[in-house]
Order: sequence, then C-alpha cells, then structure tokens
Amino acid sequence: MKIKINRKIFGNTEIIIYLCPYMVQIKNEIQYKAACERINELLKVVNNDTPADDKNLLELDLISDLVADYEEEHYPIAAPTLVETIKLRMFEMGLTQSKLAEMLGLSTARMSEIITGKGEPSLKTGREISRKLNIDPAIVLGV
Repeated sequence: MKIKINRKIFGNTEIIIYLCPYMVQIKNEIQYKAACERINELLKVVNNDTPADDKNLLELDLISDLVADYEEEHYPIAAPTLVETIKLRMFEMGLTQSKLAEMLGLSTARMSEIITGKGEPSLKTGREISRKLNIDPAIVLGV
C-alpha cells in the first residue's frame, strides 16, 4: 500500500502539533510509514551544522524516537548466532575456513561442522573463538 503524504498534515509545524499532544507512540503501520517518510524529508534539510534549537532538528529527533520505539516492538532484531558471527569475523579478517581452522588448532572437517551449524565447539574451542576472533563469550555460549 502506498502512503500519500499531505503536506498540510506532515509539514514542519503541523507534524509537531499533530504528534506531540495526540501521539505518544506510533500505533499502526500507516503512521509508521508516514513517520518514516517525514524522517526522509527532514534528513534533506538537517545536517551536522543545524543548531540544536532548530525546529526541523527537534522534529526529526522526536519522530526518530517514535519510529525507534515502534521498530523495537514490531521489528525486533534477533541476537546473532555463533555461526553468523564467525562468518562475519572471517569476512572482516579476510580468513578462509582453512586459515581459521589452522588459527584455532582444528581440522578443516571440524571447522566445517561448526561453520555449517552441524556441530558445536567444545569449551576449549569456544574460548579460542572468543579470544582470537574477539567474539563476545555470551554469543559463543549461546546465552
């Protein structure tokens, strides 16, 4: 569904009047999409040099907080899995699976089991993954 933005409703002044007294949160997808559209408009006129008391910056800050709250509730981001995190670190560090296996003192077959999710690392291997790849121990332990 395409949302039409009526400038009279979502103009700079009107949206502040509309959002502040009547809307302490975004309640549905239509309001969410309209707020996102307004954020995109405001990002074109606000920059790092915009004064802190500028009405566009204040409006952007307000709407951004409302959108963030809505997204946390309706579009939560799941914690990364160990496999996802290892693959990200391999990419960031330019490691192949065989280089990672060597770095951790594992066979390539054992590393493959961990990377594909078919096997879990031992406690000792988990410690090495955490230390050498700088991965939070909570992710390694799955907690």
